[in-house]
Amino acid sequence: MELRHLRYFVTVAEELNFTRAAARLHIGQPPLSMQIRDLEAEIGTPLFDRSRRRVALTEAGRRFFEHAREILEQSREAVEEARRAGRGEAGELKVGFASSLPYTSTLADTLYTYRQRYPQVGLQLHEMFTTEQFAAILHGVLDVGFVRHGGLEVPAGIQTREIGRDPLRLVVHAGHPRADRGEVSLAEFRDDGFIAFPPDVGSGLPFVLDRLCRSAGFAPRIVQTAREATTQIGLVAAGLGTALLPAPLECVRLPRVRYLAIRDEGAHFSLAIATREGAPNPLLAGFLDVLKEIAG
Repeated sequence: MELRHLRYFVTVAEELNFTRAAARLHIGQPPLSMQIRDLEAEIGTPLFDRSRRRVALTEAGRRFFEHAREILEQSREAVEEARRAGRGEAGELKVGFASSLPYTSTLADTLYTYRQRYPQVGLQLHEMFTTEQFAAILHGVLDVGFVRHGGLEVPAGIQTREIGRDPLRLVVHAGHPRADRGEVSLAEFRDDGFIAFPPDVGSGLPFVLDRLCRSAGFAPRIVQTAREATTQIGLVAAGLGTALLPAPLECVRLPRVRYLAIRDEGAHFSLAIATREGAPNPLLAGFLDVLKEIAG
């Protein structure tokens, strides 16, 4: 039994007239009658009562009609769903992002625009450190990631493209001698203890901190580690040290915390988009098009 047999049957059942049904189907009446008889033979029971004056559904025909119509509708929906997926208009896209990204406009604007443009696509969002995103992309857990890899090595099979650079800020306690300065040099903080991400969490920021401090003539003294940027800000408020964080985190306001601009060259943290090499994906293509509009 093929879908065309169901279409023939449903059309005859709706018209209750073989001549009109054949005209709708753009086939001759004799071939249509033959197809219906073949269908009845396959099912093993008559579906129509036929006479010179009228065509009517049998009880078996009425029951078959209900299911056949549903099957045809489901097949149409399946075809359209597949076509939408092929155009990148339906399905599920898995997106990773570093913890500082919700404080930027890039992530929010991209997700908002994409959802408006592709309402049938489900978004699965995962907050992960950069190295975790790289592994997830390689294993198909993520389709795309917003990463800050800094000095981290990009694994083979991953391609990245820089989409922005956020200035870095020194986060200091309000009682720090330089807390009221508008702009500072890192060399002025050679005697400070720093609060940083642990080196094994997969953030590129510890490498950036070390690089900038060494360029300023000293090695940073790490007095405390914390896995979350907001935790680091809280520890600064407690007077435990100084932190280096991306400027978008300035929106986290605590009474005893100040954010200082840095004049040193290279005092920024790159934001990049990461995808797997050679992995064509219509959903991802649409997402990257939106991102290009937002971030260039």
